[in-house]
Amino acid sequence: MAETAILLAIKKISIAVAGEVVNLAKPIFAKKSGLVAALPTNMELVKEELEIIHAFLKKNSTRECSDTVLETWVRQVRRLAYDIEDVVDQFIFIVGEQHGKSFFSNLKKVVRKPQSLFSLDRMATEVQKLKQRLTELSSRRDRWIQSKVSGLDVEIPNYGSKEEAYQFRHSQSDNEDDFVGVDKYKEILDKLLNSEDYSLRIIAVCGMGGLGKSSLVHNVYKRERSHFDCRAWISVSQSCKIDDILRNMLKQMYGSDNKIQFEVAKMNIEELREDLKKVLEQKRFLVVLDDVWRGAVALEIRDLLLNSGKRSRVIITTRIDEVASIAEDACKIKLEPLNNHDAWILFCRKVFWKIQNHVCPPDLQKWGEKIVKKCAGLPLALVALGGLLSLRDQSEAEWKSFHSKLTWELHNNPDINHVEWILNLSYRHLPSYLQNCFLYCAMFPEGRLLKRKKLIRLWIAEGFVEQRGTSSLEEVAESYLIELVHRNMIQVIARNSFGRIRRFRMHDLIRELAIKLSEKECFSSTYDDTSGVIQIVSDSRRMSVFRCKTDIRLTLDSPKLRTFLAFDRTMLHCSSSHYIPAKSKYLAVLDLSGLPIETICHSIGELFNLKYLCLNDTNVKSLPKTVSGLQNLETLSLERTQLTSLPSGFAVLKKLRHLLLWKLQDTAQSSFTHSLGVRTTEGLWNLNELQTLDEIRANEQFISKMGNLSQLRSLYISDIKSKYCSQLCLSLSKMQHLVRLHVKAINQEEVLRLESLALPPQLQTLELTGQLAGGILQSPFFSGHANTLVRLSLCWCHLAEDPLPYLTKFSNLTSLRMRRVYTGKKLGFSAGWFPKLKGMALVDMSHVCQIYIEEGALINLEYLNLDGLNELVDVPDGIEFLPSIKEVHLSRLHPDFMGNLQESARMGRLQHIPVMYRR
Repeated sequence: MAETAILLAIKKISIAVAGEVVNLAKPIFAKKSGLVAALPTNMELVKEELEIIHAFLKKNSTRECSDTVLETWVRQVRRLAYDIEDVVDQFIFIVGEQHGKSFFSNLKKVVRKPQSLFSLDRMATEVQKLKQRLTELSSRRDRWIQSKVSGLDVEIPNYGSKEEAYQFRHSQSDNEDDFVGVDKYKEILDKLLNSEDYSLRIIAVCGMGGLGKSSLVHNVYKRERSHFDCRAWISVSQSCKIDDILRNMLKQMYGSDNKIQFEVAKMNIEELREDLKKVLEQKRFLVVLDDVWRGAVALEIRDLLLNSGKRSRVIITTRIDEVASIAEDACKIKLEPLNNHDAWILFCRKVFWKIQNHVCPPDLQKWGEKIVKKCAGLPLALVALGGLLSLRDQSEAEWKSFHSKLTWELHNNPDINHVEWILNLSYRHLPSYLQNCFLYCAMFPEGRLLKRKKLIRLWIAEGFVEQRGTSSLEEVAESYLIELVHRNMIQVIARNSFGRIRRFRMHDLIRELAIKLSEKECFSSTYDDTSGVIQIVSDSRRMSVFRCKTDIRLTLDSPKLRTFLAFDRTMLHCSSSHYIPAKSKYLAVLDLSGLPIETICHSIGELFNLKYLCLNDTNVKSLPKTVSGLQNLETLSLERTQLTSLPSGFAVLKKLRHLLLWKLQDTAQSSFTHSLGVRTTEGLWNLNELQTLDEIRANEQFISKMGNLSQLRSLYISDIKSKYCSQLCLSLSKMQHLVRLHVKAINQEEVLRLESLALPPQLQTLELTGQLAGGILQSPFFSGHANTLVRLSLCWCHLAEDPLPYLTKFSNLTSLRMRRVYTGKKLGFSAGWFPKLKGMALVDMSHVCQIYIEEGALINLEYLNLDGLNELVDVPDGIEFLPSIKEVHLSRLHPDFMGNLQESARMGRLQHIPVMYRR
């Protein structure tokens, strides 16, 4: 954790002592002497010392160390790094503030200097003190810590001090009552072990910590090991090196012969390799590699094991999908949390083991269900908590009390704190660049589904994302998210039609433990004054408000605060000024979405460090001119607000990357003007770091200069007139990074003449709203993107010719939406059409009276929406030929449709459809 705090401080110092800032500072320091003149040099020395400390921490970050001295030292390092970051931010501001003609001059005009800021003289003294504190910290490390850890060279967690946790876990595997909801996994594992395939097969059992991977495999291993000539169970994470793993393996395969055991103990790595080959030659063996953290370890061991053609098997348990990929897809077993029914059964078996049939008394069921819900299907927690409750008083008051302090019990009760340790092991093994990203997810309320795009932008604003090669920060951040998923640290809830993550969540119990870690590390605090307990850490850098009944201003006023997220939409009595704390002038993230705010106070401009401002779902109608002082702003989100225009001077915000400016006027989206963008402003086309612009209302000047926005990835532009289209196509052709484009005409009558449209080959999503000029479907554009486009939406096009034959060119299309596109009567899908399409919506085509689907068409369609087809009387012919269909939504169809639907159901044409919604 301290690593990222140090990295952020190093990054800030690098900005302060180089480039534009130092050029501004030179005239100022030329007039100064003593400590002030030495400020840049001293800051550089601080940076160099931080780099050494960071290297030390990085070297030791993955070691399992319970040394409280080291832990205390790291905590002191983190606090010092925070103090350094604060001082550097003050330095950057003051240099600009004192240089009236600099690029900060606009800031000076609209923003008062925050009273908490130092003068240069005082700052020079502060930097000198920071240097002394760093020197003392380094001295403490050398005196108390260095000698203890210098001999360690282990890069994977060492379980030594927590071996009892693993003994506890394995001791459970003999109790069949603990195996609930895993019969399907056992069956698969048995089949793979005993299959007639005579080659060496690797089987991977993967999933998040606490699901019982090792217990499941141990249970099967004990039952099946006698069928193999030799066998070995290796806890890989307890073995530091490959030679230790091989030595352990050989000892188990040789048995209890003391002489041989002694000889094995003295072998070097080459002798171990040769001896292992001799032992395994012509034998059927079973090897379990338990708790593997690195794919390289599994690959090296696999390469050492002979394929003797005797049906030998290797089983790997791991929390990391990348490690599991060493096995073929057919040999992977992915464990999932228990469903509610199985979780309740397992819990009751542990609590009421003395009672026949393990029945829960009615008066305890309410609190029992709450405790089970908190475990979210995690067998490790269910077994531990159930066992502990079996020893407690079986009363409603006791169980209610236990539920209210469940997290405390997990953290402090020695009988069950192995649960926390095993779950936190995954966190401790995360690379440093992922640890803050993971803890950040715990700042959202329990059960909240997190959105990919929003979280990525927050991570970037916080400074968590490192530049990697030519990839954008957004691309790097998405790779972080994917890595957390592959490490089973977060759960994907929804993906888009082409497999990209859309929504995800944290497991409830892991989230609780992450909150504890966040508080311990001063990373973040949560505010909830409805429970009677407010969990605020005085040095915390971030705050999330889940529920708030009282005035929160007294708690918020902290100069340390960098992030404020508000989630309680019931704070009706507060104005926007209450959420811009007077002392917290270094806020980098401010999210007030959903609050009933109508105006933004002028003091917003004092937040010169602000990078992320979200006012979604508020009643904001305008922004004050002082927003031009937010020179570091990267994301401004004003979705579903009352804003119609941007203030003058807005275009000076050169660092803006994402600008979201639309509102819904018709939630049913049935009208042409269901959404409304914001009018463009002078100079908006000069924001050349902009990647997202959604939704902007065009004018002729903006269209002509829009090509300057060469970094745009996502663009939604509306109010397009026919006369703009030629220039629009020219400007769009300059956007070589464009991935998503939505073009909307100014009204239903206006014709979009986009025949000359030429877009980059990586375009994935295209939405066109408005009448299309004749022949556009035959234009080069529609044939030029046949292999790249994955999502297509056509609305209000009013085509007389059936568009489907032309759209079949898009062979990779996964999502198709057509609203008021076609004025004909029949729509047909021929065999082979749209082979990858997963979702399709046909809406408001009032003349369509027949739809037919040939066998072999739409073979991967999962979601079908038929809405507003007023003349559609019968169920689509061939609907029985959709083998992958999962959901069908039917609404606003012909009055006779429902009767014919029932007839089709009786005939068995719909029995393959799991879910059907009718309105």
